[in-house]
Amino acid sequence: MTGRDVHILSAASALPGPAVDNAALARRFGMDPLWEQWVEAFIGTRSRHLALDLESGRLTSSLADLAELAGRRALDAAGLTASDVDAVVLGTATPDRLMPATVNIVADRLGIDQVRSFQLQSGCSGAVQALDVARQILLSGDGRRVLVLGGDVIARFYDLTVDLKKTAPAELVNYVLFGDAAGAAVLGVEPGPGSARVRGLFTRLVGLGREPGAVLEWFGPADRDRDPDRPAATEDYKAIEEHVPVLAEEVLAELLAGAGWQPHDVDLLLPPQLSGRMTSLISKRLALPAAEDVSVVDEAGNSGNAIVFLQLERALAGRLGPGRRAVGISIESSKWIKSGFALEGN
Repeated sequence: MTGRDVHILSAASALPGPAVDNAALARRFGMDPLWEQWVEAFIGTRSRHLALDLESGRLTSSLADLAELAGRRALDAAGLTASDVDAVVLGTATPDRLMPATVNIVADRLGIDQVRSFQLQSGCSGAVQALDVARQILLSGDGRRVLVLGGDVIARFYDLTVDLKKTAPAELVNYVLFGDAAGAAVLGVEPGPGSARVRGLFTRLVGLGREPGAVLEWFGPADRDRDPDRPAATEDYKAIEEHVPVLAEEVLAELLAGAGWQPHDVDLLLPPQLSGRMTSLISKRLALPAAEDVSVVDEAGNSGNAIVFLQLERALAGRLGPGRRAVGISIESSKWIKSGFALEGN
């Protein structure tokens, strides 16, 4: 290790199409106003962006489309070009194909070549895992700038013929909880205008003996024929409500101890973004007395591996000035990964 610092130079995002509010979802699936009220009260998410036309069922954007746009915006914001990038890392749960890897499609579109590329398959914490890989590359001294990408297109798993009135809660929640997006960040070994130094970052698998909290299937023809009634996506919301707040507290405690900070030292909190309601509850539970929340889930939905980058984009846009401190927390519920990062404005 070189002992060098790592800095987040920029962050950017890409959202597909206009926001889809709960009323639009209710109309599309024939649900009544009471259902809308349930979404507002139980989920707390007002809108989301979908890479899917709800009327035709046609996908309007791929993950590569969104990640390319986010990556281009992040490079532009950092004042860099493709030739400045030493590695590309993507975190996603929903690659466009099993092969070729989506990260390589995006790199090709951006004009990036002759570099290392990595694609990490994970839920929400895949974004932090990707940041971790990029940080380790930079700390090793084997590179100066890494483009990190994260995103998911979850709407491609929607069954638009489903009758939501008859759908089990474990499947129903997916239609209101999630949105589609991609994000990007540029990490480097030298600070830049508006950048932030990484004071701490970790990811840790904590799923030993725990049942998955979320399942997203990838069906081949034989899989579908063998079990045609198996749902593509399910969510154990009760398990998530039980475990995520506790794991978030553990992450916060470890980040503060590692950085040598006290709770009142934190200026910005980037909390887990499962839903608007859960985010609010977790933020209150973490009880950081001076911290301002940086949250996007109530407007953009839970967009998986894009969420952290959407939060970073907002944090770096004038809110994380010199000497100001931020902590970010992400919990992956499919097989339970806790992760987080601590930043200080340059």
